[in-house]
Amino acid sequence: MSQGDLGVDMSTSDSATQGPSDAPGEGPPRDTPKETHRPTRGPTIIVGIVAAAVAALSLFYLLRPEPLLVQGEADATRLDIAARVDGRVKQIPVERGQNVAAGAVLVAIDNPETVAKLEQMKAAKAVAEAQNANVLAGTRVESIAAKKAEMERAQASLVLAQKTFDRTNTLTQQGNAPQSRLDQATDALHESERAVDQATSAYQQAVNGYTREERAIAEANVEKADADIQSVQSVIDQLVVYAPIASQVYQRNVEPGEYVSPGVPLVTLIDLADVWIHFDLREDLVKGLKVGDKFDVRIPALGDRKVTVEVRLIATKGEYASWRATRASGDFDLRTFSIRAYPVQPVPELRPGMSAYLDWRTRQ
Repeated sequence: MSQGDLGVDMSTSDSATQGPSDAPGEGPPRDTPKETHRPTRGPTIIVGIVAAAVAALSLFYLLRPEPLLVQGEADATRLDIAARVDGRVKQIPVERGQNVAAGAVLVAIDNPETVAKLEQMKAAKAVAEAQNANVLAGTRVESIAAKKAEMERAQASLVLAQKTFDRTNTLTQQGNAPQSRLDQATDALHESERAVDQATSAYQQAVNGYTREERAIAEANVEKADADIQSVQSVIDQLVVYAPIASQVYQRNVEPGEYVSPGVPLVTLIDLADVWIHFDLREDLVKGLKVGDKFDVRIPALGDRKVTVEVRLIATKGEYASWRATRASGDFDLRTFSIRAYPVQPVPELRPGMSAYLDWRTRQ
């Protein structure tokens, strides 16, 4: 191969390596291979992370235990105030929701019959006191003088009867008087002797005065009259009903003018200083719970506020049907327990009837 041939070949090779822009007039352009770009892995990684997160969340929600919400209710000590007497309601100076102090008047009852009976007992006491004073003073001087005069008159009659008997006896012995006349004189003598004895006893009684037993009876009558007055007065004192403690009026059960009987609740009070949360739990939920445990509850009425309470009472509730040890299916009958939990710190806004709830499985 000659150099010319080599030159032609080299030029041809050079022209082949040039693009269309290098030789625009040398025929149609040839197709050149395109550059291949490697795809980015960012979107794939993001999609994988999202899928893994969704799977993890799904697995978490499927495997986690469902919350066991337990609902309770706030309650407080309630006092049903009743009267011990009957009568017509005269006045109720309190309203529902009003805070009352200890000793405040709640209800006034009118009973005129009892008031009249008190006046009668006072009069009976005055009579008993007068009789006792008479006994203590002894017999009047005028009475003693009258008794003495009667005794002396009886003694004079006895002297006359004795003389008449002596004369009649002498005449009868001499035959100058019949026997019947002697009998009459004898009877008159005996009557005069008995009259003297009776007058003498009356005079001595007047001088000695009343006996110790009679004085004791008079004093007992005075004490009895005083006890009767106190008994009626205690009934009258019950005509006005007072608040036993500082509390709030929860309910007015009567209105002025109504007739009430003993024992019928007139006003219901609540002690806001003694408020607790009450729960009714199944027997299997009480496991591990003991008096003194503390946990948090939420009060929706107070903006879902968290309140820490302490368990102070765990008591079984009453049975209203026959209890069976097991059922036919093999499950046990579960009883219900009453739980009473008190707030650790006072919550002045907490009122009876407000709801409280918590997740029993995750309680703290």
